[in-house]
Amino acid sequence: MSGISQSDDTVVVKDTRRWLQRAVIGLNLCPFAKAVDAKGQIHYAVSRSVGFKDLLADLGPELKTLAALDPATRDTTLLIAPDALFDFLEFTDFLTHADRLLARLGFVGLFQIASFHPRYEFADAKPDDISNCTNRAPYPTLHILREQSLDRAVKAFPQAQAIFQANIDTMERIGHGGWEALGVGASPRGKIGL
Repeated sequence: MSGISQSDDTVVVKDTRRWLQRAVIGLNLCPFAKAVDAKGQIHYAVSRSVGFKDLLADLGPELKTLAALDPATRDTTLLIAPDALFDFLEFTDFLTHADRLLARLGFVGLFQIASFHPRYEFADAKPDDISNCTNRAPYPTLHILREQSLDRAVKAFPQAQAIFQANIDTMERIGHGGWEALGVGASPRGKIGL
């Protein structure tokens, strides 16, 4: 299995931006994403890691950098790992290690990590359930969110708990054909082991 080259990091970022704009914002899967995208407050970082240890080594500096920056400059970070954690169960195991790192660095209460994966599967869903697409991204991705920004967003959107069901309803309405028509997967040059 060969990964994509360093020079193709731009392909990975382009694929991820396309997914964010067409699916996350375009389908309103996250009503809070549009504003930070429009303001240029999302940082896209590509990790060349191939396993747990390397990805954790890349996650630490991203957390520290985000903590050091003003939210008006960088509100959130998407750490994209196109060469690692192709297996979804391995990816979910990694999230436990990511949360431990968050605690070790003293960032619990400051950040939380959301996860997206090309093979994302909710615990109570079948692999081909369209609902899984709400958390499917072109590549394994860690979304580092500021707790303060989440709190502000929830206050501005009192029905935040209804987002999950609204997303499921959207996915069921568009179906697999509608999802495929969005063209939000990895580009041919970006596909590696997926």
